[in-house]
Amino acid sequence: MTTISFCGAAGTVTGSCALLRNTQATFLVDCGMFQGNRSVRDLNYQPFPFQAQELDFVLLTHAHIDHSGLLPKLIKNGYRGPVYATPATADLLEFMMLDSASIQEGEIERLNRKQHRRNKEELEPLYTTEHAKTLLKRLRRIDYGRWFEPGGGVRARFWNAGHMLGSASIECQIPDGSRPLRILFSGDLGPDEKVFHPEPDAPEGFDYILCESTYGDREREDYTLAKRRQVLREELTQALQRGGNVVIPSFAVERSQELLHDIGVLLAQKQIPDARVFIDSPLAHKVTEVFAKYADSLDDLAIANGQLFRDPRFRYVESVDESKALNQVNGGAIIISASGMCEAGRVKHHLRNNIWRANATVLFVGYQAPGTLGHVIVNGASDVRIHGQDYKVNATIRQIGNYSAHADQGELLSWILERGPVSGALFLNHGEQPAREELKRLLVERGFDAGKIMLPQFDDSFTLSASGAKAAAKTKAKPQRRIEASAVERDWHNDYSAFVLQLSNTLEAENDPKRRRALIARLSKQLGV
Repeated sequence: MTTISFCGAAGTVTGSCALLRNTQATFLVDCGMFQGNRSVRDLNYQPFPFQAQELDFVLLTHAHIDHSGLLPKLIKNGYRGPVYATPATADLLEFMMLDSASIQEGEIERLNRKQHRRNKEELEPLYTTEHAKTLLKRLRRIDYGRWFEPGGGVRARFWNAGHMLGSASIECQIPDGSRPLRILFSGDLGPDEKVFHPEPDAPEGFDYILCESTYGDREREDYTLAKRRQVLREELTQALQRGGNVVIPSFAVERSQELLHDIGVLLAQKQIPDARVFIDSPLAHKVTEVFAKYADSLDDLAIANGQLFRDPRFRYVESVDESKALNQVNGGAIIISASGMCEAGRVKHHLRNNIWRANATVLFVGYQAPGTLGHVIVNGASDVRIHGQDYKVNATIRQIGNYSAHADQGELLSWILERGPVSGALFLNHGEQPAREELKRLLVERGFDAGKIMLPQFDDSFTLSASGAKAAAKTKAKPQRRIEASAVERDWHNDYSAFVLQLSNTLEAENDPKRRRALIARLSKQLGV
């Protein structure tokens, strides 16, 4: 008997991690970091819902941090086995894991300074650079389409997922009685129209499929790569004509490289005003070099390989001092900086310096998870809190969706139906609940058996059978959930920030000092202060 447990990305889009277990092997598919509001991020610091030292191996779909970011934590917790990935994924992890570890160490150093001032016990980082280095030694590079045997009689092979450099769907054959259990893990799927990568591919006919559902409830506007570049041209032209800077929060991996490619084309063809382009992310710079290494294998390049990412107007910002110097640039610059959801990194400093300026533009080019600063901004907030300070949102806020690395609703439907028939069950994971429910409804509308579509929640476990006669049977034991579904979208930290902003605005709008004091007195009494 084989069981599968959903240790992340169940009802949300981060923290991907599936645990599979039978008498011969125990392994993970992905081990990603949680991103989102503070309650979601706190999951990174909770114990794994399994024993790391019991794992035999890990299969990794791709390098994005929400699929790979807790791998060094596995090492810290005693994992001793290998991690299998495509060669490009392994190359990206060489930089990404060390960068992530550096962030963990830096954050805990800042927190411990506060702990020391409060006479509180020091905290440990989530993991360290040494854990990341140990992980990198465990990577095993496997090419697309090649069968390999990671352990316990399990066979696996990677298929192109079209999502990012090195991304893969993983086909597994797991021993289970008279014949092996056939399972397909989609990983994150790319759209049909995407620079650098071909459309996703995989075989058909499985007992079980786990498919992402990020955009299960939405269709992007039909576009070609040329149309996408035209939309970017219009946005950048209008933004630069306003006279201020253009701040683009962007993920360091893939999204930044796509933007650089398209901006380079527009600059070379003189389709946008001449502008300096600052890439303020050391990780993005290193990842860009990995992309250049694989340039011969990338599709749809509009720039010769030798000139890819090499425009003389591009400035790669490395040091903190160089980043701070950008505060003196008050107009005519395009600043691409991580993180893509504005939750950490240098982009928060650029937002502080620009979001209050009426001539500035903040251009979002990716998904913003509920509860993140990026989500707050794109949803029309008039004020935001950044690094504990309040800022008026005077900048023009724009968003374009055609840079998504995820398949949209129609593309997900097509991919799932083309992978059939599915004899056991289809699990929809890596998606918010409304997206999963809508995707399920449309699949049923197209003839998919509703009883075979599962929407697992955090820490749900299922038993899988190779007979294919019945869908997965949920285990009887009620799971002890690490987080409730309601806290994934909005938690008390979001409510607190909104309350503090509203209180500040209310007090500022009240000109009578007595009434201000009366309001504070009523709140203090209510709180028992």
